[in-house]
Amino acid sequence: MDPFADTLQRLQETFSSGRTRLAEFRATQLKGLGRFLQENKQLLQEALAQDLHKSTFESQVSEISISQSEINLALRNLRAWMKDEKVSKNLATQLDSAFIRKEPFGLVLIIAPWNYPVNLTLMPLVGALAAGNCVVLKPSEISKSTEKVLAEVLPRYLDQSCFAVVLGGPEETGQLLEHKFDHIFFTGSPRVGKIVMTAAAKHLTPVTLELGGKNPCYVDDNCDPQTVANRVAWFRYFNTGQTCVAPDYILCSPETQARLLPALQSAITRFYGDDPRASPDLGRIINHKHFQRLRGLLSCGRVAIGGQSDDSDRYIAPTVLVDVQETEPVMQEEIFGPILPILNVRGLDEAIDFINRREKPLALYAFSNNSQVVKRVLAQTSSGGFCGNDGFMHMTLSSLPFGGVGASGMGNYHGKFSFDTFSHHRACLLRSPGLEKIYAIRYPPHSPRNLRVLLTAMETRSCSCTLL
Repeated sequence: MDPFADTLQRLQETFSSGRTRLAEFRATQLKGLGRFLQENKQLLQEALAQDLHKSTFESQVSEISISQSEINLALRNLRAWMKDEKVSKNLATQLDSAFIRKEPFGLVLIIAPWNYPVNLTLMPLVGALAAGNCVVLKPSEISKSTEKVLAEVLPRYLDQSCFAVVLGGPEETGQLLEHKFDHIFFTGSPRVGKIVMTAAAKHLTPVTLELGGKNPCYVDDNCDPQTVANRVAWFRYFNTGQTCVAPDYILCSPETQARLLPALQSAITRFYGDDPRASPDLGRIINHKHFQRLRGLLSCGRVAIGGQSDDSDRYIAPTVLVDVQETEPVMQEEIFGPILPILNVRGLDEAIDFINRREKPLALYAFSNNSQVVKRVLAQTSSGGFCGNDGFMHMTLSSLPFGGVGASGMGNYHGKFSFDTFSHHRACLLRSPGLEKIYAIRYPPHSPRNLRVLLTAMETRSCSCTLL
């Protein structure tokens, strides 16, 4: 027996009815999502604390407030985003109406991860609802407390004829992926991303894949080591390093490493105290499986800072590794924990070569007092996003698309980019049934004169061209 068939049929019937296409209906769903956040803030914070030991600060900044801001932005701009977009025309289409209509795909599936289980669930959901889709939401089963809130409380705030939460692990997700969806939005590892894409290919379903990777952080000799250390440490150890855009390793000269290490130690002590384990601002590893994987990585290179761990508490101290070789396990996988390896390079050229030899990362960082160094890293590398002289602040701007490239993902979202991701951009041209004598120049028998006139009429008149 198919556990999902009835739910999917109900949602498909709702979409076919046309209810979700109306601006008023979309706005009602978005307002409901906003009320869910406002009325269950304490409940969500408690769930995040249980799952990841997240502090109130981290929960508010990176989960709840950012999701609320996304909802507010969509509500303010919904009608403008939905409006037909007029396009430039050539001479042959001057009497026609040409425009792009943004239409909902239909039934979409959102598969969310465990590391930011509110943010990375609700942010794409905002785009899907704003675009007028029916949504199946699959929260992560690993962040159990947050999953429970999303499954039991969130549906009360949305129209359940067009929205459903489904639960389960890899087996249930595999069954779900056997069904045909109109779009699949997945956030997670490249390994699972390949499984999702393979399943989608059977139905020719378009996908957005928000994956991860090893995000490089180049630190130039010309820098203030304490400023760099403050910024790198905060972003590396935020959410205990369980962030897909966190700096995954540092590239710098041995001389800069010598200046950076005491600065990193100073920053870690100021942020988390002499005993980071007692700090209310440092989270924990999500589960014992990931804890054991991370503890294994502590044997790579040499521990310069931190290195302490406690299995009973899933605690790993903010750690810096030095003397790390490129071939070691810590450099072969995304770390996703509070461990920061430092690798030595002789200069900028070697750093750029090192970055370009590897898969394209989700994010890339460069620190230097020389703006030309930062601009050169930007110009000569490729990544999903880039930030100079800071960590993942580019993610806080809804005016910038968030997404990967190559092995770090495909497609993007945030703000209007989310609306566009969940919308089909339909090319439309409306022509009068009359004026047949004008348009008859296209028909056989053809002549050199008619060809010249037609080609002239079809020439691009602006930045874009609409073919006859």
